[in-house]
Formats: sequence, C-alpha cells, structure tokens
Amino acid sequence: MCLTPVVMIENEKINIPAHVAMIMDGNGRWAEQKGKARKFGHEEGMEAVRRVTMRASERGVKVLTLYAFSTENWKRPPQEVHFLMQLPIRFFDRFVPELQEKNVKVNMIGFEEKVPSSTKKAIQNAMDETKDNTGMILNFAFNYGSRAEIVKATQTICQKAIDGQINVKDIDEKAIETHLFTESITPYQDVDLLIRSSGEQRLSNFLLWQNAYSEFYFSDLLWPDFNGDVLDEALLSYKNRQRRYGAV
Repeated sequence: MCLTPVVMIENEKINIPAHVAMIMDGNGRWAEQKGKARKFGHEEGMEAVRRVTMRASERGVKVLTLYAFSTENWKRPPQEVHFLMQLPIRFFDRFVPELQEKNVKVNMIGFEEKVPSSTKKAIQNAMDETKDNTGMILNFAFNYGSRAEIVKATQTICQKAIDGQINVKDIDEKAIETHLFTESITPYQDVDLLIRSSGEQRLSNFLLWQNAYSEFYFSDLLWPDFNGDVLDEALLSYKNRQRRYGAV
C-alpha cells in the first residue's frame, strides 16, 4: 500500500490514497434526462474529467485511472462509438496546456487494436508532451478490459516458459503484475480507492486484479455532475476505512 502525505480537507487531516480509479458512468442517462442526445452527456462528461483531474492533482493523488472506453463498449451503436473515439482528440486538444501547467503526466492502458489511428495519435501526442512531468499520472483505460488483460499476460508468460525464459515455479503474483498493463504505473499498480458514479455497484471488468484490496465508494450522481467536491467526499470516506489485507 502506498500513501501520499497527509493533507487537509474541510479542516480534517487525512491520508490520500495513492491510486484512485474511477468508473465514469451515467453520461447517456444524464443527457436523456435533459431530453438531449447521448453524445451531449459524453461532452459534459469530458468537463467532469477535467474538474476531477485538477482536484485529484491538488490533493496529492499519485495516479488517477479513468475507465474511458471498455472492450465491451464496441457493442454500442456505431454512431456513438465513433463519437467516443473522437473524445480523446478533443479532450487533449483542449486540456493538454492545463495538464502541463499542473505538471500532470498522461498515460494510457488498454489494447490498441481497433482504435482509429487519429485517436491513437492524439493519445500518443499527449503522452509525449507530458512525459517529463513529475506530478500526478492521469491514466486513461481506453479500449480496456481486465479479463482480456489477464489472458494476454497469461499467454505471454506461458510463451516465455515454453521458450525457457522463465521457470514455471517462478511464476508468482509479481511475475503476473509485471505483465499487466499497469506495470507502466509502477509502484502504484494496486488501486487504493475505486469510485463509481451513477448508483451502479459493480466493477464492469475494470482492473479486477488491481482492485483485489481496494476500498469502494459509490455515488448516485451521474458522471457529468461530478466535481472536485464529490471527489473530496470520497476521500473523506476513505479515511475512515480500516484496510486489514486479510489480517485482524
């Protein structure tokens, strides 16, 4: 477990979780409640990403992982998928200067297959422009699915064993961790606090290995309504948790 320094929130000193992961749920419902197209909700959700990112950075979070697009989201209507593929381009075009100002480093985990070249280019450009930043890591899980991630890691490890690069008896948790996408955010691979919006209470194939001992915080708010104050509420909730990791 990695914790950042103690900070003050609403006159309370609390330990800030090093790795906060968020399932950003409810964009479509938010738009439908307002009689608008679902893409309007995704657009407003992008603003929520900016608000939460800035607050997380201010609070001293080391890694903020956002579930931006899952491997299952390809099942959505083609028009909506196309719009979602364009969001990273628009987000980074608009907010990279602000991320630079806040010393935030952009990272991405997920599968590159099927992602349009223009989207991959926008993400890579943002990563290149912020690679020297030393502050919080803004880690986008894009075209990500945890089961597929674990399968891919297993296949790689098995091939290494066949090739004699690794002994079967040496395959342990550490060996698996080093073959997961989250190796890129070492030493903060494990999630400390998982937050999900919209009132739903499930993991949705998100960081299954990394969430083994994380604390959960569920909010009824739809994602476009999220802001820094909601994040603070989750952080305050986290401070009251007792993380025993199987011990008494």
